[in-house]
Amino acid sequence: MHWRAIIRLFGLLLMLYSLSFLPSLAVALLYQDGQWPVFLESLLTTLGAGLLLWLPNYHRESELSVRDGFLIVALFWALLGVFGALPFILGLHLNLTDAVFESISGFTTTGATVIDGLDRLPKSILYHRQQIQWLGGMGVIVLAVAILPLLGVGGMQLYRAEASGVAKHEKPTPRIGETARVLWSLYFGLTAACALAFWLAGMTLFDAVGHAFATVATGGFSTHDASLGYYDSPLIEAIAIVFMLAGAVNFAIHFVAWRDLDVRAYLHDPETRTFGLIVLGGSLFIAASLYWAQAYADVGSALRHGVFQVVSIMTSTGFGTATFGDWPLHIPLVLVILSFIGGCGGSTAGGLKVLRVMLLVKLGVRQLFQFAHPHAVLEVKIGRHVIKEDVLLSVWGFYVLYIATCMLLTVAMMAAGLDLESAFGAVFTTVNLCGPGLGEVAVTFAAVDPAVKWLGVFGMLAGRLEIFTLLILFMPAFWRQ
Repeated sequence: MHWRAIIRLFGLLLMLYSLSFLPSLAVALLYQDGQWPVFLESLLTTLGAGLLLWLPNYHRESELSVRDGFLIVALFWALLGVFGALPFILGLHLNLTDAVFESISGFTTTGATVIDGLDRLPKSILYHRQQIQWLGGMGVIVLAVAILPLLGVGGMQLYRAEASGVAKHEKPTPRIGETARVLWSLYFGLTAACALAFWLAGMTLFDAVGHAFATVATGGFSTHDASLGYYDSPLIEAIAIVFMLAGAVNFAIHFVAWRDLDVRAYLHDPETRTFGLIVLGGSLFIAASLYWAQAYADVGSALRHGVFQVVSIMTSTGFGTATFGDWPLHIPLVLVILSFIGGCGGSTAGGLKVLRVMLLVKLGVRQLFQFAHPHAVLEVKIGRHVIKEDVLLSVWGFYVLYIATCMLLTVAMMAAGLDLESAFGAVFTTVNLCGPGLGEVAVTFAAVDPAVKWLGVFGMLAGRLEIFTLLILFMPAFWRQ
């Protein structure tokens, strides 16, 4: 491990992150909500911590190894949770557990919350909540990779540890810094378009920007306790559906469609096509179930709420127009299954990812066929591409670790005092990064034991870092020279 270089990089990243408090400081001054000292203190504290780490090591430049990259990504996400919690501690006077939970929930784009009374909060605090999930949506590390090469810090190892998806080593451009800038340009463009659409649909400018941050990042935080249900607007919900789906599609596909000015890029991509078919099938099934169970009086209402909730949960956004845990029969379970599938690889969404699910299904079918034809040589393909056996093994290993993590966290949360429904709800909502849960955590984590919240923090980090990046730190072999 290149410890001095790692500490130096942490210092640089914290100094960079300290600048993110400036927009919240500006909002506090603009709305005169009295919170500007909170954000000034947060900025200076974060900047000071970054300087303390950087100054003693400023000359310790070294090429980072892949192992260094894993450690930096995992620990920096934890550090972000602590420093991002400062406004909640200083401004809302939350305890450390609640403040870190809220902050990690934002950065990991989970959307689970411990805060009640959002409609009464200062505007600057609300803006901070929305902004941290926007930063976390694409990954603060990827943002840093676009800038740090200018400071003499290589970024490829960080990108490999941060980027999600089976084909995570494939980049839209050959240079990592340029790749990160392209991704952030697309991300910013989608966010601006979403904010404009929300504003034209009737939101205030503040709410439009805040909800655009949450929508494209598939984060789910809202500026109102009732979430998007506050507006009771089919138009606003339709806009949210479009941009939640955009956030859950692989950004490399967005890049190809934008570069070629051809929307057929989405149709040509097998994962995007499968994702769209699952969303369509799930939406129709849930809408029909709602109407059949008489949860809504007419087909239009059942379709409206069914489609919105399916898209919200499968993209791991977690916006709500209804509490789906209160819906009858099998509907909540189907939504939970969709949350485990999640969005596409290389997107801001959580879950297993559609590409991995496709490969797991193809592996199962191949095994069945192998039983019938023991001597056949069978390949697994996605589109026209043959998937290598080491990739298939990696996907299978990821799936096993993902499910094992969920099971162990469920047991731990039950040991911490939750009933089975609530424990399972807390696990699927944190690991899948989707926000609303079941039982006691259907709306908020405010009333649960602090141990449950810290377990939830671990689950959110594991889900955001896609299991491997976090769990590898617990292996003794990782630390051996």
